[in-house]
Amino acid sequence: MPDRQGLPAQDAPGSQAAPHPHDAAHEHDAAHIYAPSASAGAAQLAGDRACADSRRPGRGPVDAEALVAAARDQDPRALARLVSLVENASPQLRDVMRVVAPLAGGAQVVGLTGSPGVGKSTVTGALIRAYRDRGLRVGVLAVDPTSPFSGGALLGDRVRMQEHATDPGVYIRSMASRGHLGGLAWATPQALRILDAAGFDVLLVETVGVGQAEVEIASLADSTLVVVAPGMGDSIQAAKAGILEVADVFVVNKSDRPGAQEAVRDLRSMLAMAKYEKGDWKPPIVKTAASAGDGIADLVAAVDARWAWLAESGHRDRLRLARAREEVAAIAVAELRLRLGGLPGEARLEELASLVAAGELDPYTAADALITT
Repeated sequence: MPDRQGLPAQDAPGSQAAPHPHDAAHEHDAAHIYAPSASAGAAQLAGDRACADSRRPGRGPVDAEALVAAARDQDPRALARLVSLVENASPQLRDVMRVVAPLAGGAQVVGLTGSPGVGKSTVTGALIRAYRDRGLRVGVLAVDPTSPFSGGALLGDRVRMQEHATDPGVYIRSMASRGHLGGLAWATPQALRILDAAGFDVLLVETVGVGQAEVEIASLADSTLVVVAPGMGDSIQAAKAGILEVADVFVVNKSDRPGAQEAVRDLRSMLAMAKYEKGDWKPPIVKTAASAGDGIADLVAAVDARWAWLAESGHRDRLRLARAREEVAAIAVAELRLRLGGLPGEARLEELASLVAAGELDPYTAADALITT
């Protein structure tokens, strides 16, 4: 499989402006499971209430050590507030991360990605059930798309996981993408670090429904599950570069429908064209019908095998080193961008942009001027 160290880095806190007021993130909802809404207006109202809640008394400076300790004691309100600090790029986040750093690193991170409608949320729900049957604590981050027109987001992936809402061993949090490309929200890496430090054994990250090129999850997860469904395309589609190349496990979901075997065949043909050295991980193909629970045991076994291979081969440490390197670089670049004053809306950038748009200045000269002023 391709070396993932070359994958694009995720954005870091500071690379996005203030949180959008339409994102629904209620700290007081311990399970973070919301009732389904019939309209985008309801999602917007929920976001407005969340913003009002964040301005209530008691939302001032936090005691980072006390808040993290409470989250590790399985206090869902403390955990919710920590994740909210991440999403809102709070100035207090640096203090929190200093406390969190030595506590993280023990959780297994499993990413689930695939096109819209292939059943990622249903597979996620089935995996939660399987891991809970083992007595493991499970944290879930489900990323939903933000509207490019209204800025609102209907955080609905968790609606499909309501059976786990009252389970104290499960924490589900939806995150709006807020315009971030790649299938994730910009706050996902730091939110994962917090859930890891809070003592969860398995962390499941469900991406936005993606296309061929959104592969950011592979730089974040220990194991990446690419979920496909019958009708995904022919063997030519399967052979194209992109998302299929980042899979550690292929999941052919809805395998009780016609065309499932053809999907498996096309994926096998694609894998047959790849070259694997001795000892390399070769992605298995697992057929599931997640709504009925069929094939989930085989899927968990495949993820377990991947986790064991990572440990035995030493690749787990290399993977996490690459992840840390990209994370540090992304934060540094975001900080430099802030110091340059090059964020959209800044007066100097607007002035230079107007000159470029009018043809009075070329973009390279404008960029040099932005850096040197």
